[in-house]
Amino acid sequence: MAVLVTESNFEEVVLNSEKPVIVDFWAEWCGPCRLIGPIIEEIGEEHKDKVVAAKLDVDGNPTIPSKYGIRNIPTVLFFKNGEVVDKQVGAVPKSVLMKKLENLL
Repeated sequence: MAVLVTESNFEEVVLNSEKPVIVDFWAEWCGPCRLIGPIIEEIGEEHKDKVVAAKLDVDGNPTIPSKYGIRNIPTVLFFKNGEVVDKQVGAVPKSVLMKKLENLL
């Protein structure tokens, strides 16, 4: 399961997490985002002991995407110790996201 993050809880959920965090930047109107969304949910469920999976709606929370230079969605940012350590832009297979995530664990 993915945690829904907003501007009000981003720091608590993502930046202060002791586990690595993957954040899916998405929007309701974005077709490719619908491909990535279920993958993020799966990763969150399958690896809940080791990682936090989160989703942030860019339309409802414009400050954070702007801060991290998100220009295209879907974009998945990988955080460790509150810092961005990797990034994936566009819809990709689960295996691509898992390979990046394994580098953080």
